Amino acid sequence: MQQHHTFFIDGGWVNPASSQRIEVISATSEQVIGSVPEGSNADIDRAVAAARRALTESTWASCAPAERGAALGRFADALEKRGARLAEAVSVQNGMPINTADQLEVGYTVALIRYYAALASNLQVEESRPSPLGFNTLVRREPVGVVGAIIPWNFPVILSMMKIGPALAAGCTIVLKPSPGTVLDSYIVAEAAEEAQFPPGVINWVPGGRELGAYLVSHPGVDKVAFTGSTAAGRSIGEVCGRLLRPVSLELGGKSASIILEDANIDAVLAGLPAASLTSNGQACFSCTRILVPNSRYQEFVDAIAATVSAYVVGDPLDRATQIGPMGSAIHRDRVEGYIAKGRTEGKLVAGGRPSAQARGWFVQPTVFADVSNTATIAQEEIFGPVLSIIRYADDNEAIRIANDSAYGLGGSVWSTDHARAFGMARRMATGTVGINGYMPDLNAPFGGIKASGLGREMGPESVSAYQQLKSMYVLG
Repeated sequence: MQQHHTFFIDGGWVNPASSQRIEVISATSEQVIGSVPEGSNADIDRAVAAARRALTESTWASCAPAERGAALGRFADALEKRGARLAEAVSVQNGMPINTADQLEVGYTVALIRYYAALASNLQVEESRPSPLGFNTLVRREPVGVVGAIIPWNFPVILSMMKIGPALAAGCTIVLKPSPGTVLDSYIVAEAAEEAQFPPGVINWVPGGRELGAYLVSHPGVDKVAFTGSTAAGRSIGEVCGRLLRPVSLELGGKSASIILEDANIDAVLAGLPAASLTSNGQACFSCTRILVPNSRYQEFVDAIAATVSAYVVGDPLDRATQIGPMGSAIHRDRVEGYIAKGRTEGKLVAGGRPSAQARGWFVQPTVFADVSNTATIAQEEIFGPVLSIIRYADDNEAIRIANDSAYGLGGSVWSTDHARAFGMARRMATGTVGINGYMPDLNAPFGGIKASGLGREMGPESVSAYQQLKSMYVLG
């Protein structure tokens, strides 16, 4: 059992202000596997103060961008050294299959931080612009300041890095509040930050629940909030930040659609299904859980998807053979099972839907419903689990109408052997990201959604702008 007794604040390990603790439960064994201090408002005060000092009293914000790039490079190296520990910590906490944790929570994370290290090294801080009025203006990009970041439990490492990378590249400092469901990994990441030798206070971690997150969001010492999580929580955070006129980035929920065109290669669809629709047991915001299939090939795809999903290996996420692990918590398992029960009244169950065969763990059998109307609850609400709805359509126009008939707009995919036609469909989809014959967010491209899927973008060079503010200096003589 892992026992921690301190927080990483101001460049070192400090004692908490209270005696409250968080017990970490394994999604697989349902046993306590660790314990860490629970942050209090006083701990957030201390972390925000440290971040403010690092912003105003150290050279972090004002140094050459290449220096920040070098520090991020050291951070990436330190994370890579701890890759095996990170992957295992995530898997045992939230049930993510270890192969997925290796690929995304470690490999993708290291690549992302190295991307921002390179980007930081080449940032242009000031730009001279000749004015149409006959003088020059110097436009300066400055760090927005202290960032308060709130991280969910489903991809705790990569979602932290999607905030740390651009924030630090821009010269900001940051206070992170990880979810109480996945806190052990944050201690490993903090070790890596300590090894990277960031100036004290540049990165700080204080774990806790919703109340602590609300305190961080409204804290007078915070200049910007970056949040990933549910749409309901995002709306509340957006309301607070709007009242405070505080910049906010919100990466929220999704109910993405995969449009399978008539000429799609069925083997390619089945091979890409785990990444596009069931990544980390379906607990990914971008998951394409609405599968849109043309009438002409509907039964063919229903049979093939049902057979494929039924053959997935459900079990211990640390087993390399496992494809579907447990849900992140008992409460979430019960919620997903509730949607499955609802689905039995809204569609035809063709795979899964059975109670878990495991004696322990918050497991849900991967489940597929056919003959689902897009107006059904299971087609409109985010289930956040391994539950797919297969919806039929008559032609391209109807496919687009169905795909866009959603409160969300985060991900999506189009499957076709004709790239020109696939891109034509992708351009018509009302969503922030679309994959062609697969789905994988690109480090060098903005990621985010529209409608109830959030505000702002992460990743790509565009994300750095979200952590900068602009100053114009007019040179008149």
